[in-house]
Amino acid sequence: MELDETHRRHLRRCVALAREALEAGDDPFGSVLVGADGEVLAERRNQERTDQPLAHPEIDLALWAGRHLSPAERAGATVYTSGEHCAMCSAAHGWVGLGPIVYAVSSSRLDAWRREWGADASPVVTLGVNDVAPGLPVLGPDPELEEEMRELHHRAFQRG
Repeated sequence: MELDETHRRHLRRCVALAREALEAGDDPFGSVLVGADGEVLAERRNQERTDQPLAHPEIDLALWAGRHLSPAERAGATVYTSGEHCAMCSAAHGWVGLGPIVYAVSSSRLDAWRREWGADASPVVTLGVNDVAPGLPVLGPDPELEEEMRELHHRAFQRG
């Protein structure tokens, strides 16, 4: 599986949702759930500051899918996201049985940026999706969206 314009269109929507999250006071993450037929089923933005710490968009989409889709529909759905899933979201994705993940920026890249900016260490070890959910198809990062995501995360870091 290679990044194509369909993937980029959905990833651009994720970046727009990440921007909305930042403007609302949250860290910049956004995700879109797309069915096997290409229809957008649901989308979420991060709300871990304005709602509660576990309100990651990827977890919200996994919960939505578990409530609204059959196991076959979940397996055929793709989650597009502005940033690679954290370990918690990867586990939720795997347990609910969702299909591929396509992301704009890797979690290791985000960690590298944060270290560059002088951030404290993360309270949780950074793991790639396949470290948590082996065998799950994962595609990313998208170099075309990296600079825009870096700018959003830098703004969030500066805000504190």
